[in-house]
Amino acid sequence: MRRWFWLAMLFSPLHARDFYPIHFVDYVLPNGLRVILQQDRSAPVVATVLHYKVGSRNEEPTRTGFAHFFEHLMFEATANIPRASIDKYIQEAGGSLNAFTTFDATVYHFQLPAHELPLALWIESERMRQLRIDSIGVETQRGVVKEERKMRYDNAPYGGWLERMFGKLFAGTPYAWTPIGSSQHIDSARIEEFAEFYNTYYQPNNAVLAIVGDIDIEQTRSLVERYFGRYPQGPQIPPLRFELPPFRGEYRDTIHDPKAQLPAVFIGWRGPRAGDSDAYAMDMLIDILAEGESSRLYRSLVDQHRVAAQASAFLYDLQYAGAIFAIGVAAPEQSIERLEQQLLAEIERIKREGVTPEEFRKARNIREARFVTGKKATLEKALTLARYAAQYGDPNLINTELERYMRVTPQDLQRVARRYFTNDRVVLVYLPSSSR
Repeated sequence: MRRWFWLAMLFSPLHARDFYPIHFVDYVLPNGLRVILQQDRSAPVVATVLHYKVGSRNEEPTRTGFAHFFEHLMFEATANIPRASIDKYIQEAGGSLNAFTTFDATVYHFQLPAHELPLALWIESERMRQLRIDSIGVETQRGVVKEERKMRYDNAPYGGWLERMFGKLFAGTPYAWTPIGSSQHIDSARIEEFAEFYNTYYQPNNAVLAIVGDIDIEQTRSLVERYFGRYPQGPQIPPLRFELPPFRGEYRDTIHDPKAQLPAVFIGWRGPRAGDSDAYAMDMLIDILAEGESSRLYRSLVDQHRVAAQASAFLYDLQYAGAIFAIGVAAPEQSIERLEQQLLAEIERIKREGVTPEEFRKARNIREARFVTGKKATLEKALTLARYAAQYGDPNLINTELERYMRVTPQDLQRVARRYFTNDRVVLVYLPSSSR
């Protein structure tokens, strides 16, 4: 029965209005904290998300990595929470916790049994304005952040490609560096600089709190007021100066990477920003290009021509700009030049011929299935509500965004391919050191 249900979902036309909408309460405390509450009694659990509107875009070019550094420092000590206790408190309560940093945001989240909601709110309220920024915590997290950078960037095959890509595509803008930041900047920063960054951005008027789960709305409102209402509104957030200079022509670089086992090519173009109508069309086009073994790139590069061991593409739509990436890892004994040519040939074919009706249906089905599954889990709903409120000012997109995808036509897919897949691009070729 379950199998036939999902087959019907995948191959039947769906619309946002065909689903029960997610009802939520959306309000703002006097100190500026935006709060979104959604009752879901399907299980006795609760998810909390505190979404700060501060990411790597808010850093100075000579002090990168601060937002990511605070992602880690927030797990140290507060005025009333001893050092290294947050993880222990949550685990002992039967919950889980995590955080992440992007170009546009820093996000902290908990999942707990529903009756432990006060614990999550207490911890988040402590971290919001009572964080202890001292030499012990700062020095501990300096080491943690540097090790993370070594593992994910410095010592990983092709580890620096994203930094190189954003550095070229968005030179002169706050997107020219990635959230991981520079180890040198973190090393040389003084505690006073970290404190200034914290006091500027980690304020109630620069955050969205989303709570989803087995909650009583009025009781939860009281808890939120108790833990967060005591803080005054923070200073006005400095305006972000974002001007996107023109990018013309092709920038090409070859990197000899001793950690790479196979040659690889990374191609990047500027793309639409998040929320733009072109972003929805490009998102669907990327699914046609790279989602699964029936995608254009897999069938052409891996199955048919066998020039690639892996092929992928994705859209990096940010609040103020966007990027599109296509990636190919060469199959053993295959030429990286031929792989690049074949990859670009597939993109040119879409620009010239458009997509087939079958591909278009697949792209719509993928979007519809993701829309359904994204409305089920408490944490996923909390993350989505907080992001839509912070980034677009409209948490109700959780109910209506599918309509934006459903308005996309096959002609839109061909149009965005022609608009964005141009010769104005960055091409990075990674070769194993033995290929010198």
